[in-house]
Amino acid sequence: MSEQILKLIYDFTKNYNDPSSKQALDENNKNLSIVIKNGNINLSLTIDPSQKNNYDELVNILKTNIANIKGVLSVNVILTSEKTSNHSNQENKRFKINANNIIAIASGKGGVGKSTFAVNFAVALSKIGKNVGLLDADIYGPSIPRMMGISGKPELSSNKKLVPLERYDIKCMSIGFLIDVDTPTIWRGPMVMKALEQMFNGVEWGKLDYLIIDLPPGTGDAQLSLAQNSKLSGSIIISTPQDIALIDARKGINMFKKVDVPILGLVENMSYFICDQCNQKHYIFANGGAKKEAENSHIPYLGELPLDKNLRIQSDEGKPTCIDDPNGNMSLSYLKIAEKIDNSLT
Repeated sequence: MSEQILKLIYDFTKNYNDPSSKQALDENNKNLSIVIKNGNINLSLTIDPSQKNNYDELVNILKTNIANIKGVLSVNVILTSEKTSNHSNQENKRFKINANNIIAIASGKGGVGKSTFAVNFAVALSKIGKNVGLLDADIYGPSIPRMMGISGKPELSSNKKLVPLERYDIKCMSIGFLIDVDTPTIWRGPMVMKALEQMFNGVEWGKLDYLIIDLPPGTGDAQLSLAQNSKLSGSIIISTPQDIALIDARKGINMFKKVDVPILGLVENMSYFICDQCNQKHYIFANGGAKKEAENSHIPYLGELPLDKNLRIQSDEGKPTCIDDPNGNMSLSYLKIAEKIDNSLT
C-alpha cells in the first residue's frame, strides 16, 4: 500500500519544480525526501533558507493535493536548510577523494556484467570529455586489470602515495595490481576495509570529474562500508532480466535506499542477443524485467544492453568495446547512458 501511495505522490509532485533550483520534484531530486508510515506522509525538502518565502505557495499546493490521495491520513511538509544524508558531508567520511562525483556500480549477484559495465561506462564518460578514475573495489575477485589490459605495479609519488596506472585516459587502481594474478586474497573484513581505504586515501588520484567504483557483487560489508564512508553521488544497479537476478538486484536497491545513497538508475544487461543468421532479437532471459523493477522501485531505468560475444572477446583482450568498436551499437548505448548520468549530476 505504501509503495502505491508513494508512486501517486511522485506522479503529482513531478509536475512541480523547486522554486530555487528549478529541478523537478521527482524521485531523482536529491533534496526531496518522502517518508510514509501508516498513511502519514512526511515530505522534506532541503532549501536555501534565504529563499524560504518563495516556497509558501508550493507548500500549500503539496499539502492540499497530497492529502486528497486515497490512503493518505495526514501530510506534513518540512523545509530544511541542512542535508542530513550520510553522503552529504565529505569531512565526516573515512574515505576521501578529490572528485566531483563518485558513482558506485553495483549488482545483487555476480555474473551479470557489472565489471564490464563499469569499464565501458568509465570509458564513455572519458569520451564525453570527463576526467575519470576507475577503482576496482572487488578485493576477492579483481577484474579491472584484465578488462583494461593493464599490467605492472603502481609506483610511489613524492607524497608516498600510489600512482594509478592509466590506459585509455582512465586512471585505474586495483588490488590486482599489487598481488600476483593467481594469488587468492584470503582476508578477513578489517583487512579488506584497510585495503579499500588505502585505494581511496593512499592513491594520487588528482582532480577527477568522476570516480567510478566497481563494487563486489552482493550487499556485504564492503558495499555497506563504501556507501557509508565515502561521498557517493549515487549508484547504478546492473541486473539481467530473469527473476532470480532481479530478486538480488532489489536487495541492492533497498540497501542503497537505507543508507540514503541516491540510485541513479537500473540497467538491464544481457537483455537480448541478435542472431547473426536471421538478424532478429532473441530474449533468452525473458524481457523487460529490469524496466518493470525500476518502475516498481521508483528509480530511473537507464536502458537495455545486449548479450554480445564480441564483448566477451574484447574484455578478455583488455579492449573495452567503447575503444575497440567506438561506432558500434553497444558503444553508442554506453555513451547514451554516460550522457544521461552526466546531465543528471551537472
